[in-house]
This record gives sequence, structure tokens and C-alpha cells, in this order.
Amino acid sequence: MRSIALSLILGLFSLQAYAESPNDVVAEALNLLDQEIKTRKEELSNDKQALYTVIDDILLPRFDRKLAAQLVLARHWRTASDEQKTRFIEAFYTTLVHRYADGVLEFDSEKVEILPYRGDDSKNRTVVKTKAMLDDGTEVPVNYRIIKRPQGWMMYDVLIEGISYIRNFRAEFNSEVNAKGLDAVIERLEAQAAADPEV
Repeated sequence: MRSIALSLILGLFSLQAYAESPNDVVAEALNLLDQEIKTRKEELSNDKQALYTVIDDILLPRFDRKLAAQLVLARHWRTASDEQKTRFIEAFYTTLVHRYADGVLEFDSEKVEILPYRGDDSKNRTVVKTKAMLDDGTEVPVNYRIIKRPQGWMMYDVLIEGISYIRNFRAEFNSEVNAKGLDAVIERLEAQAAADPEV
């Protein structure tokens, strides 16, 4: 259940710029990811580097890495140097790609229903709501927080069954930053990425 639901995190990071509405953005993203998985699943299952590249090509231009990193660090962001911010943004983004890459392979657009849009897309921030169907028939609410930027709508947070991934990462990193300092957290994330044998 966890891997299937979490696979939607990266799947729907692929928000297409200049979509007419937030729901259109999600629909386009689902179609794009579905095409990649259906046509290249065996290849991507056997080649992590290729999988990372696909995710990166979809995610990087359409995901507000800075806002996500800022929200994760919370109060620590205000005291971080420019260099620390830059390094954490990159390290956190890489962590997301690597942590959820395998789950992306389980993505199936036929098991996702985009609910009627109830927000106000004239505002800078809004939420797109979907339901993901798990293999046992359970329906899981998966909501996407997106923000309007000059280049279009961009993802920055996902809530699975009401639980925000931003909040989870904030809790994970906050205690570590308090205990060891921000540099130590950044160095750990960078080392993990460098040690990945598939990269």
C-alpha cells in the first residue's frame, strides 16, 4: 500500500507548465508518466540510472525545489547561509528521486481518479484532489499542493491520507539538524547520493 501510494508523489511531480487549470496539469502529468512506464518498464526496472534520468527529466523543470526545501527546513532555513541553502535544495531533491524511484515503476494511471476541482485557480496556491485505488480495492486520498509560478503550475507538497510529505521530512530532519547541525545533514544526504551504486 505504501509503495503504490508513494509512487504517486514523484509521478505527479511531473506537472506540465501552462496547463489551463490545476486539474489539467495533473491529468497531463498522469498521461506523461503512464506513457514512460508502459513503454519502458522492463528497461527502467533493470537500470536505476535510466529511471533516475526519466524522473529527473520530468521532475526537475516542474517541481519547486526551493519552496519544498524551505518548507522542510522551516526555521532552520532562516539561519542557513546561501551556500547551505543551495546544497540542501540539491541534496533534498536527489533524496526524493532516489527514495521514491522504485515506487514510480508501480504507477498505473487507470487506478487514479482526479476529483472535480473545487479550488480557486485564480489564486497563487491551490490543491488538486485525487483518489488512488490500491490492489486490494482500498481508495486512498492523494492531494497535491501546487503553486503558480511564471512558468506555470508547480508541485511542492503531497498529502497521502491527509499526511504531508513536507511535514514528514521536516520532522525527520529537524531533530537531526538540532542535534548535529545543518552541515551534517547536508553532508549525510550528499554522501548517500554519492554512495548509490546505480548513480
